[in-house]
Amino acid sequence: MRTLFLGLFLMFGLVLSAQTITGTVVDSKMNAPLPGANVIVKGTTTGTTTDFDGNFTINVKESQGTLVFSYVGFEKKQVKFNVTGSSLDLGSVSLNEDAESLDEIVIVGKGIIDVATGRQTPVAVSTVTSKDITKVAGNAEFPQLLRSVPSVYSNSQGGGYGDSEIRVRGFDQSNTAFLLNGQPINGMEDGNMYWSNWQGVKDIASAVQVQRGLGASKLAISSVGGTINIVTQTYNSMQRSYVQQEVANNNYTKSTAYHSTGANENGWSSTYMLSYWQGDGNFYDGTEGEGTTYFFSVGYKPSDEHAFNFLLTGAPQMHDQAYQGNIGYALDYGRRYNENWGTLNGEYYNERTNFYHKPVTNFNWDWNISDKSDLSTVVYASFGRGGGTGPLGRYNDKFNANRQIDFDAIYAHNRGLAPTNIGGQDYIVGMDDYPNEMGYITRASMNNHFWTGIVSNFNHEVNDELEFNVGFDYRYYHGDHYRQVVNKLGLDGWYEGGNGSIPGGQVVFDSNDISLFGPTFNTVRSDQQIDYSNSEDISYIGGFGQVEYATDKFSAFLQGSVSNQNHTRYDYFAYTLPENQESESIENLGYNLKAGLNYIINDNHNVFVNAGFYSRQPFHDNIYKRYSNDINPLAENEDITGIEVGYGLSLEKFSMNLNAYWTKWANRTDTGTIRADLVGNDGIDEEYITNFTQIEQTHYGAELDFVYKPIDGLTIKGLAAIGNWEYSDNPLQDVYDSNSLEIIPSLSGTESYVDGEKIGNAPQTTFSLGANYRITRNLSVDADWYYYADLFADLDPLEFTDPNGDNTIIELPSYDLVRIGASYELELEGKKSLEFRGSIDNLFNEVYLTSLSSNKAVEAGDRTFKGISETNRGYFGFDRQWSLSVKFNF
Repeated sequence: MRTLFLGLFLMFGLVLSAQTITGTVVDSKMNAPLPGANVIVKGTTTGTTTDFDGNFTINVKESQGTLVFSYVGFEKKQVKFNVTGSSLDLGSVSLNEDAESLDEIVIVGKGIIDVATGRQTPVAVSTVTSKDITKVAGNAEFPQLLRSVPSVYSNSQGGGYGDSEIRVRGFDQSNTAFLLNGQPINGMEDGNMYWSNWQGVKDIASAVQVQRGLGASKLAISSVGGTINIVTQTYNSMQRSYVQQEVANNNYTKSTAYHSTGANENGWSSTYMLSYWQGDGNFYDGTEGEGTTYFFSVGYKPSDEHAFNFLLTGAPQMHDQAYQGNIGYALDYGRRYNENWGTLNGEYYNERTNFYHKPVTNFNWDWNISDKSDLSTVVYASFGRGGGTGPLGRYNDKFNANRQIDFDAIYAHNRGLAPTNIGGQDYIVGMDDYPNEMGYITRASMNNHFWTGIVSNFNHEVNDELEFNVGFDYRYYHGDHYRQVVNKLGLDGWYEGGNGSIPGGQVVFDSNDISLFGPTFNTVRSDQQIDYSNSEDISYIGGFGQVEYATDKFSAFLQGSVSNQNHTRYDYFAYTLPENQESESIENLGYNLKAGLNYIINDNHNVFVNAGFYSRQPFHDNIYKRYSNDINPLAENEDITGIEVGYGLSLEKFSMNLNAYWTKWANRTDTGTIRADLVGNDGIDEEYITNFTQIEQTHYGAELDFVYKPIDGLTIKGLAAIGNWEYSDNPLQDVYDSNSLEIIPSLSGTESYVDGEKIGNAPQTTFSLGANYRITRNLSVDADWYYYADLFADLDPLEFTDPNGDNTIIELPSYDLVRIGASYELELEGKKSLEFRGSIDNLFNEVYLTSLSSNKAVEAGDRTFKGISETNRGYFGFDRQWSLSVKFNF
């Protein structure tokens, strides 16, 4: 009895010693409650979340301390407390918008989205918040959001809207993993990203996190350079509406309407967004474009145990392009010169147009099974329709005196061809059977696909320090590729003699206009396809798991995944017999293993280290030779090894991250295309296919980024990244004619002597400094300075086959850019307000080259641009760009 009494006494004492703190967390701007906000006692693991009305109750062991409040999209807030009795009511705690990190992100599908937590997850990480996204307005593209992230380079590779690319630590987009709410979105054929297909992500992204290096993602994905998580709005707890109008240089306009219902008492929430844009081009002449973005999301939280969200988004677009031009032509006709356009019947016409529509849908389910276990699942699907136009056939004198295409002359030439009698009637028919080429048309290379998959992750907390998760990832992809006639330019038909399914050939009479939504609902019959027709099936299944141990001071993880890919190719042109049209199915097993340690020395300092190894399967396009069903025997798994160490400093007004990395990418095969004048020496560059094997690269470097807030309202950010990225072996190469697929013997079976040469297309030294100053509550100004150096040309295989040659990759001139902006908010009645934004990029109109695709040395008589021979092909950076926007919130 005495023992029982003592136990009851102790329990009663513990109850009396615990103090209760209550309050309500609200949005400072709208004074609306924030359900699901996190409330944690600083320095402990004691915490809770607010209910539907923003209310919270938390028991604290100490009478004095600090509560930390956080909510996605809002700044963290610390509130000191002193409980003099048994309870304390803090009243209303208001949070300001625009958090600086995703440390406490709460969204549906959170178990799938591997968001790294600053100073806790042992990876190099940077986060672009909603505040940063609003700065990149007007005609600026999504990749420009990431310019202030160390070792990230945004570059325009097609000259038109949506043609930008992102390189991380010198690796291209096929070796950087892109995720949309946990869904992999890199192309399954080649790993590439085409931002024209994802124009809308800038409108729908609530935050973007860049994990450089192997990153924290558990999926078996192409995260050699890094992983970029695009987090969109899902379950939205607050009602919000706005309309926005943007204008920018070159007659760019964009109109947007947005509405979110907020969560009702039954747990339902929905969000709608629609925008339309058009413009005459960012910089290059003849790069007009237009497009729209739609976004729909509906969420449902029937209880604390379950949360669901359905999302549908897409961004149909079409834009004209300017491929890398000859520098000599830029010197003659100006930097805006674009050789792809001219006039037809007195009207503007570009033979290089990209058009695509890729709707994406996913369904997320979060199941809080117990206090210890939860399951998160996303099921997704997408289908893409569209392609890119270009010339087919030959007409040697197609340029006029201003070196723009004379389509009227082409039209007249086509009409002057000898007629062909078909079925008793004369038709003017063109063909592309080399060397009997005659006629010239515009064709479209189509890329239609269907993609579906599921990712599911189960997480279990063994105790306060140890947890593990396991999951699986399944994907299926089917793609169809062919060419179709777009504009016959005066011909009646086009003869196709290479279709193995139609012995004897045929004349194609149909032509197909391009438009925003046209390709979505129309496909071309097989008997109207030209030049080539092939398909592929790619299936992927993988499993992954992670064990994580974490205390207040120390965290460690061990992570691994294994995956199996199956590839089958179908070719309906190259093979007549049906049994030959389907290739042998190829299976490849891959895996990765990663581990990391993080130690929090104290409230101010932490250090981390991580390492990993990937055995990554080759891409589909590298498995089959020469775009045929022949298997490439040298396409083996690629070996990727990475090591990274880092240090973090966090003070009241200053925070800093310092990282060092080393990555080796070996045993790589790569199939690509080049444009060069290899046949006939007629001055006209044609497209050729290159196949490289045994490529090896080594990348290492150091990165520094910091944030300094010396006074209220002023934030200063900066970065420095210095790398050394080189080829570390000599690959072998083959070169093929892209139309006939015939090998070019003089350029094949040779070695490219690039060992020790620099990796191109991304600067190996970058610096950035930026500031944001809030002058008043409603007015702020901001500016950024970017410096790029040690930028080298891309590898041109034709220039590196002589063992006694110079074999030096050209270094491009360094350059720097300045961007300025200002924002002003006019508060109106109630929740209404007007937001004004203006910005200028490349303020001082710097003239610079962003990339170079050839390595031709300066020879006698050559003109130069900053020491670069006019015979090289490259892209000039955009000149001064400006944008203005106004948003009405209601």
